[in-house]
Amino acid sequence: MPTIQPQTLRDIGYALFEASGCTVEDARAVVDHLVESNLFGHDSHGAIRYYEYTRAIRDGRFQPRATPEVVRDKPCTAVVDAGGALGQVGATFAMNLAIEKARQHGLATVTLRNTSHVGRVGAYPLMAARQKMIGLAFVNAGRLGYQIAPFGGVDGRLSTNPIAFAAPRPTADPILVDMTTSVVAEGKVRVAINQGKHVPEGWLIDAQGNPTTDPNDFRADPPGAILPMGGVVAHKGYGLSFVVELLGGALSGEGCAAGSHTMRSNGVLFTVYNIEHFTDLSTYYEEVEALIRHVKSSRLAPGFKEILAPGEPEFRSAQRKEAEGIEIDETTWSAICQEARTLGLDPDCW
Repeated sequence: MPTIQPQTLRDIGYALFEASGCTVEDARAVVDHLVESNLFGHDSHGAIRYYEYTRAIRDGRFQPRATPEVVRDKPCTAVVDAGGALGQVGATFAMNLAIEKARQHGLATVTLRNTSHVGRVGAYPLMAARQKMIGLAFVNAGRLGYQIAPFGGVDGRLSTNPIAFAAPRPTADPILVDMTTSVVAEGKVRVAINQGKHVPEGWLIDAQGNPTTDPNDFRADPPGAILPMGGVVAHKGYGLSFVVELLGGALSGEGCAAGSHTMRSNGVLFTVYNIEHFTDLSTYYEEVEALIRHVKSSRLAPGFKEILAPGEPEFRSAQRKEAEGIEIDETTWSAICQEARTLGLDPDCW
């Protein structure tokens, strides 16, 4: 399993996406997002997507030179059609628009459609938090609807449907919540397949509805399914998934889960709250830090060394991997190298 320095992995990605027809700016937007996902410990949304995205460009599913366009514009809301642009390009445009509207009006909601896979959803609320605002995201997969079994069902009918939230702190990294409404993201099952590993109990069921730890059962014919978040209270994850379908899918115009096995685009809804339109920033910061101190004052459960605030594991992972490098599994690395050769690049020079 090769270990690659983050900047080297970025440079490889820049070369791949520029060779695929992306502008320099768009290649960097996509690649920086993906490498940050690896740094944060979310390999399911990292460099494993290099070859997926570039193949999709070759197949004509993603448009490397598309420019997002605002098709409905009101003071506190907007609808963005990305014209088939890469997801990170469309979603960054939409979140920046929401931030600017919230800066002026205090609150803004922007939806996004006709893009592609937007990647790690937590990256976008984090943009707002770094501007001293609060960000919230709901993201569905359009008409895609076969990965997640509904509560009480066996067959996949929904998508992983993530929710993400980020809020600033005065002198520390932001609070960051980035979660699927399923037990796990589909990409983490893909990582397990590439690494030849079993998955934990409680992630998957096979086509007959039996619990399984073999990730290949998810891709079998007939396929298995990922379970909704919640275990014995999985109706909660299932209910949240419906919320995401309607907010991310219906409001954006990208549509809701309907059984498609191919994702045309994510449906996205971003909301940004300008804290200073609600309370003094200093008062807000006092509340945030008091909450964190209170939560961390709890006695530790067996097996734990400390209580972490949401987001702290990701930021600590990033600091460590920035120094130590990022591990890429052999299957992913081989696919990246093969894609490079297809694009006329020489991976032996890396």
